[in-house]
Amino acid sequence: MSSDPEVSALAINVTIPQALRWTDTRRGETFTLTTLTIRLLPDGHLAAKAYGRPIGGGRGTYVSFPVPDDPELADLIADAARHAGTLWAAHRGLG
Repeated sequence: MSSDPEVSALAINVTIPQALRWTDTRRGETFTLTTLTIRLLPDGHLAAKAYGRPIGGGRGTYVSFPVPDDPELADLIADAARHAGTLWAAHRGLG
């Protein structure tokens, strides 16, 4: 192949450790945020959104929440991105 293939998206899903989880409210419903979706942007920066379940139970709606400006969450995001890069680099091809 003479050129690199065009990659349109790089994203990972990461479980938020129990100690770092938080709650947020949307549309009158309170959610406990349990996962992050982290994307690698074309300029090399990272973007993250949080997702979770309503504390009252049920499936609720699939709503994204901003990630608070918290050093521990920023470290989790950076560590997860580095680890994902290591996993991708060590792939063993199609199985």
